[in-house]
Amino acid sequence: MIEQTHEVPTPDGPMTTFVVHPERNGPHPVVLFFMDAPAIREELRDMARRLATSGYYVMLPNLYHRAGVMEIGDMADEAVRTKMGELMYGLTIPMVMSDADALLAFAGQDAAAARGPAGCLGYCMSGQFSINAAARHPKKIAAAASIYGTYLVTDKADSPHLAAHRTQAELYFACAETDRWAPLEMVRDLAASLEAREAPTELELYPGVSHGFAFPQRAAYDKAAAERHWERLVTLFGRNLS
Repeated sequence: MIEQTHEVPTPDGPMTTFVVHPERNGPHPVVLFFMDAPAIREELRDMARRLATSGYYVMLPNLYHRAGVMEIGDMADEAVRTKMGELMYGLTIPMVMSDADALLAFAGQDAAAARGPAGCLGYCMSGQFSINAAARHPKKIAAAASIYGTYLVTDKADSPHLAAHRTQAELYFACAETDRWAPLEMVRDLAASLEAREAPTELELYPGVSHGFAFPQRAAYDKAAAERHWERLVTLFGRNLS
């Protein structure tokens, strides 16, 4: 595997981005991996590495680059959690769409990145970013996943449940049965909205697990559910990015 850290230029300054891809048999399809609220950490880099082993050029950007913050520290610390909240709520969909533009432009200049269809995925706060990125780049992004995404149904024009209808990409939504940030009422509303979607779509409820089940270092980690989500991601991208 080849791992590099790049300073990707954006309109708001350089964005530190971890890039990993196989050494051989390239170029490799691009996958944008949008982080969750606790920021960049080795846990996420390991997840990017795992996805890359399936043959992808995975880009993990620091979405908090505007605040000059990348790693925020121990989540057991109340001050760290407060800081995380400030950073998370300081992000907007337009900001991250600008970042997505920059990432795809950067990948377009790298010989290791394939020029064909790309994919994206987002966990927690970034589920909304993944779906909106697919809507923003309908000719480029062929598959997008939201893993226990939050704010998937809102009253805003860029709500993910509306953005889903502005792309023909295959979409996958993984939702936890117990999730105070994405309650079952929201999941039902999302499912109802997606029924009218003509492109391939799957919303899967993971029974008996909680928000964060895919992260190995989180208390909510559930190995069976985590492995299931990996299988779903690999097959989703395999169907659409080959």
